[in-house]
Amino acid sequence: MIASAIANANKNVSEEIMKEIKGGVCAAEGFQAASYAAGIKYQGRTDMAMLYSERPCTVAGTFTTNIFKAAPVVWDRDIVYNRGRAQAVVVNSGIANACTGEEGMECARRTAHAAAKVLGLETEDVFLGSTGVIGMQLPVEKLEAGARALAERLRGDAEAANEAARAIMTTDTHEKEIAYEFEIGGVTVHIGGMSKGSGMIHPNMCTMLGYIMTDAAISQELLQKALSDVVVDTFNMISVDGDTSTNDTLLIMANGMAGNPVIDKEGADYDLFRDAVYEVCLHLAKEMAADGEGATKLVECIVRGADTKENARILAKSVICSSLTKAAMYGCDANWGRELCALGYSGVTFDPNKVDMYFKAGDHELLIFTGGMGTGYSEDEAAEILSNDHVEVIADMHMGEAGAVAYGCDLTYDYVKINADYRS
Repeated sequence: MIASAIANANKNVSEEIMKEIKGGVCAAEGFQAASYAAGIKYQGRTDMAMLYSERPCTVAGTFTTNIFKAAPVVWDRDIVYNRGRAQAVVVNSGIANACTGEEGMECARRTAHAAAKVLGLETEDVFLGSTGVIGMQLPVEKLEAGARALAERLRGDAEAANEAARAIMTTDTHEKEIAYEFEIGGVTVHIGGMSKGSGMIHPNMCTMLGYIMTDAAISQELLQKALSDVVVDTFNMISVDGDTSTNDTLLIMANGMAGNPVIDKEGADYDLFRDAVYEVCLHLAKEMAADGEGATKLVECIVRGADTKENARILAKSVICSSLTKAAMYGCDANWGRELCALGYSGVTFDPNKVDMYFKAGDHELLIFTGGMGTGYSEDEAAEILSNDHVEVIADMHMGEAGAVAYGCDLTYDYVKINADYRS
């Protein structure tokens, strides 16, 4: 996916409050990363990553709603819900360790134990993540050896963070990472994240694998609240193909090394921290939507004038999830009936004669539908808009003041090719 689509789409950060910086998951003080070629499934590339904090971290997470939960999801949920602290993450790509029974859980335990032993931690201090083919057993000896090798390679620089982000890719075309710095209580705080995801993207919590590291000092309760609040309008609003993965995991780890006054109650400091988490999640969510398997463009559906926030979300996602809309976007075909149809079957009640719909790219906006009928627009002008690598579909419902944005991509021949050969 062309990088300019994200650069043009991601204009939400106020530079006066938050400054984008380099460093990814290593931008926050005390965090290190490493990558390693363990030979799990891929050859000639890295396929394992480790993230490590010099100090124990307060942790929070959100996870897949799929009933078939991968072994690492079960492992991580237990740490988040019952322990509330951790210090490291080990991630592999190539094989998902999903639908692997007790053997898969034992593989998870052994991997965490191997990492904990070399890092001087307890086994339950180590999060796990896996992504790739479902139903295959992981070669546990390679994972154990990989964990030991990763610990020896840990570094706290931007290059190490970038290499870790690349190691967890499967069908992704590029690594996905971002970092910001901002001030809380007069103290500079850092936050950085990385994620992977290109196919099987239709989450109801986050998407595929995402890891956020911060040196902020914050209570576990508010860390979880911040993460849970922001995924609703970021990762929960993206869709590539309508499939919710067995492995979806989003984790945030806060080691407190920035030295800010501990955020233990809601207020201005909490709001600023939550906004920072939102910006990280939004950037990574857009990266994944734009990098959908075989995609050529980022497609956003912006709903405004809805009666409730929830209805706005439903309407926006209905358009983004429409296969016919996605195919038309690939063909630059201004077949606006597909978007209207998706709004109409969303389950939200509205007056169709009050809806206005626009196609937009950059500063070029074109009214397509109003007053219950098409506008007699120029097909050539519409096709020109849809030929861009970042396209917006805007639906003004004229019912109220609520709005929402959903993020997706076009549907191409390459999506079928990639998924037809995925296990090869």
